Amino acid sequence: MDTEKSILSLDTKGVMPFIVEKDYSLYKQKAKEAFKTLTNATGRGSEFLGWLNLPQTVTTTQIKEYNNIALEWKNNTDVVIVIGIGGSYLGAKAIIEALIHPFAWEVGTNGWPKVVFAGQNLSEDYMAELMDLVSNKRVSAIVISKSGTTTEPAVAFRFIRKHIEERYGKEEASKRIVAITDKSKGALKEVANKAGFRTFVIPDNVGGRYSVLTPVGLFPMAVAGLDVAKIIKGASAIRDVCYTEGDQNPAINYAAIRNLLYSKGKKAEILVNFNPKFQYFAEWWKQLFGESEGKEGLGIFPASVNFTSDLHSMGQYIQEGERFIFETVVDVKKPGRSVVINNDPVNSDGLNFLANKSLDQINKMARTGTMLAHIDGGVPNILIEVEQLDEYYLGALFYFFEFSCAISAYILGINPFNQPGVEAYKQNMFALLGKPGFEELAKKLRERL
Repeated sequence: MDTEKSILSLDTKGVMPFIVEKDYSLYKQKAKEAFKTLTNATGRGSEFLGWLNLPQTVTTTQIKEYNNIALEWKNNTDVVIVIGIGGSYLGAKAIIEALIHPFAWEVGTNGWPKVVFAGQNLSEDYMAELMDLVSNKRVSAIVISKSGTTTEPAVAFRFIRKHIEERYGKEEASKRIVAITDKSKGALKEVANKAGFRTFVIPDNVGGRYSVLTPVGLFPMAVAGLDVAKIIKGASAIRDVCYTEGDQNPAINYAAIRNLLYSKGKKAEILVNFNPKFQYFAEWWKQLFGESEGKEGLGIFPASVNFTSDLHSMGQYIQEGERFIFETVVDVKKPGRSVVINNDPVNSDGLNFLANKSLDQINKMARTGTMLAHIDGGVPNILIEVEQLDEYYLGALFYFFEFSCAISAYILGINPFNQPGVEAYKQNMFALLGKPGFEELAKKLRERL
């Protein structure tokens, strides 16, 4: 089945050997019911559905504001540090890694500041090495937090704010730090107001992992030199497709297929790419599905691999290991560049049969051969393709997976928009670090150590 080739195609032929049509029809009906729950806002967590209409509500004025600061920083900044964790950085990281030349600084072809990330870990080495990077570079920062008290980004912001204020003075620092936070409350909002930082708002009705099309994702993308309007255009185009009822809706069909496979014992979904530019897109995807579905003892476990690299490591397990997995391959039909294999008169490596073929031709045959081998080995395969790798199609992929994820979670009967389990480690960490109010928990935890 191929759907909406002009924007996104969903090919499920690699699943059909593992299912029967009667079961597929049943799960398509479940998915259609979940689709109505989502679009009618009648399900659990419906107060967090603001992301559904973001492609239609992001204004040209907002985009202009992002671009104006981006152009300002282009002229006075070498490195922009984006401070955030989870959904506060993964979307921006995904698209920047996908679309910015990986060696732009080395070859000097970009012209925009280098965007790096902080606040996504508590590693002392990472923070020290980041400060080494910016010690002799012109630096600006984007700090992203709804509350301003999430430990990892709050700690990172302390270091980075201190560095910028000591280096430039508080007045200039106020032009070099932008806060993306709540519209009216929270520690970060209070700090931003007092220091005079420019701010953008995280909408109240959009959760972190669904925030890539808010300032959380869009402003860092603009600072990296990406076309934000094109991202929104792609998301808007696929939104129209996702809102279409019926059997040709790829979001409904993807949600149906993955839940049917789950019911058959396929407990883990591996997102596969054959282009390393998708590596961090997979990290964004894992958070989206992991936090949305992994609760109440339910949910498909999301994992990822980079092929062909991981065919030489994880490939053995996928081919012949325990059969609880299925794969979803995300790929691009047309590469951005062309590199052709030359003919070697000696042919000592025996590769002249590849002469005059592009690397993409070879990679596509590796993809086809791998998918067929894995299907033969008992691993269902789904293929999702977009025409090319650019802002338009990545905007479409972001929205497609968000919409599909919400449908999929509603099929399971769970709330796609909360993450109660995330708090467990925080409570223990606060207690062990001596945060006031956690003394009793600290005592109990230390008795266990």
